[in-house]
Parts: sequence; structure tokens; C-alpha cells
Amino acid sequence: QVQLVESGGGLVQAGGSLRLSCLASGRTFSTYSVGWFRQAPGKEREFVTIIRASDGQTYYRDSVRGRFTISRDNAKNTVYLQMNNLNAEDTAVYYCAVTRYYTVEAGDYDYWGQGTQVTVSS
Repeated sequence: QVQLVESGGGLVQAGGSLRLSCLASGRTFSTYSVGWFRQAPGKEREFVTIIRASDGQTYYRDSVRGRFTISRDNAKNTVYLQMNNLNAEDTAVYYCAVTRYYTVEAGDYDYWGQGTQVTVSS
């Protein structure tokens, strides 16, 4: 069992930055790959990025590549999402989740956090 708690969301102007955190409980956290997803109002949840457990390999959706950076600190059981040059299209609830795989498919993730709201004003 892994419990995840996101934090760091808020209201920011376009062009600004936020750093989200995903704090995990459980001694097996380091064995999971961790992904971030987001869901905007009226839209389906979409994959944002993932960091692989074994080697820290990362992958991003095209619209955030170069602006967002995912990282993890296994000693702190925490994964971070640094978001720079935010725009209105980034407005969404952001969720972290863990998986035994290296995948963009939400259905392959085992545990999810409750989400944190990110609002970008234009």
C-alpha cells in the first residue's frame, strides 16, 4: 500500500512557475515509477510525465517538454514537478500516481493522490 499526497498547487500568472511535490508513504516507494497526470475542467485526465524507478529515466508529453521537469528524492519519499513558463492551458488538477511499469496509461497505475489545483491566469 502506498499513500500519496500532492502539494504546491496554486494560482500563478502566465509565464510563472510552480513546483509540485508528491509525498509518499510506504517503504516500497523507491521501487515504483512515478507519474504526474492532470485533468482540466470538462476534459479527460491526461498523462504529463513519468520518472522510472530503476534509473530515473523520464518522459514528457510534448506540450510540457522543455518547460516541466520531474525529479525524485527517494530518501525523502518525494517526487517533484517543476513547472516553468506556465500558460493557461496548464490549468488543471494535477495528480501523482505510482506504477510498476514505465507507462503513460492511467490504467496501469496502482495508487493515486488526491490532486492539487494549478490555475494559470492569462
